[in-house]
Amino acid sequence: MVSPQIACEVELLPYTPIPPAPYLDRRVRDVPQLAEIWSYINPFMLYGRHMGYRGDFEKHLAAREAKAVELYNEMEEVKNEAAGFMKVRAVWQFFEAEAEGETLRLFAPDAGEPVQTWKFKRQKTGDQLCLSDYVLDPKDGKRDHVAVFVVTAGEGIRDRAEKAKHEGYYFKSHGLQALAIESAEACAEWLHRRIREDWGFPDPAEMTMPQRFTSRYRGKRYSFGYPACPDLEDQAGIWKILRPEEIGVQLTEGFMMDPEASVSALAFHHPDCTYFSVGESPDGV
Repeated sequence: MVSPQIACEVELLPYTPIPPAPYLDRRVRDVPQLAEIWSYINPFMLYGRHMGYRGDFEKHLAAREAKAVELYNEMEEVKNEAAGFMKVRAVWQFFEAEAEGETLRLFAPDAGEPVQTWKFKRQKTGDQLCLSDYVLDPKDGKRDHVAVFVVTAGEGIRDRAEKAKHEGYYFKSHGLQALAIESAEACAEWLHRRIREDWGFPDPAEMTMPQRFTSRYRGKRYSFGYPACPDLEDQAGIWKILRPEEIGVQLTEGFMMDPEASVSALAFHHPDCTYFSVGESPDGV
């Protein structure tokens, strides 16, 4: 039988320790290793969703089925050409974070006042989840942290795709745009992996890329406009604190990213993170 004193001590132990942020300065980087970034591309998204391949592309390619081989070779030609001009860039930063109810506040180092505040929506049914739930309460005078990032692979892609289209190279036009979109997604996957490593909880050595595509790692990343945080106008907060204009990404009047082949996200470390919907579309319907 556990004594009352021991039981009390167990209850007072922190549920999840706060992992220290590895650095708090803003990081900006060109990512020249396209081959490495492209290794993080989800084949289902590139070949299936964008290029219209029906069936299990990877399985069919491994079996050397003609249509899969033909599409693969055609996309390899697009990639070989894109390797000469595609630019992949990233900007990211760890921020101290505090949560109160549905409100998330981010702080710069040693800042008394928050540099950004978001009010998230909470599920009205089910587990009643809210993104702010994934920020731990301060412990021993230390705040939790959230990582914020923007990546892009879209510089000049629209003009090159339009030029190819006008010249009658329709596959190349569509392929370039698809490759840029999925390169940005791949860079987000690559950068998030690096953030997890820097944060002190790297992926297990045996983790496969398909497991990463289904987020089988600790923590999650969330993008505005998606089910857990559907309000696109909240993107403005990222532009306020991260200044992604430096890597060539602008925010439109409708709070969309320009160029389109860009990804923004908030990354949380909490092991209980899951993807969920607050039950509202981006326009509030």
